[in-house]
Amino acid sequence: MSALAKDDEILEELKHIRTLLEPKPAPPAPPPKKGLWNEFMDFLSKYRVMGLAVAFIIGVYLGGLVQALVKDLILPIIGLIIPGLGDLATYEITFAQQIFRVGDFLVALITFIIVAFVIFLIVKITKKWGIE
Repeated sequence: MSALAKDDEILEELKHIRTLLEPKPAPPAPPPKKGLWNEFMDFLSKYRVMGLAVAFIIGVYLGGLVQALVKDLILPIIGLIIPGLGDLATYEITFAQQIFRVGDFLVALITFIIVAFVIFLIVKITKKWGIE
């Protein structure tokens, strides 16, 4: 066998190996299963509805917890610090013979600031722990 024929044989063998090593195209994704139940399950998994629902429920109760903390602990402390301000929720301002009841607004504002700060801390801690 000549050197040229041997080179051709090696070249053919390399071509054959190359075709074997080439990645095969991925099979097409199966069509989505029909039916209301399957579409519903696809919706739940695609949009992560369960995780969103759990986060919403936890957020509602966290808000309630912080609101109780503000009304029952922080506001009485503010009332002790600022003399004459026993209950911030009933605080009123009189201006030009008009009464402005700003107490509920102040309570809601303080509660919002504390809730936002608590959520900020939770997000910061979860990012530090690698939870996203």
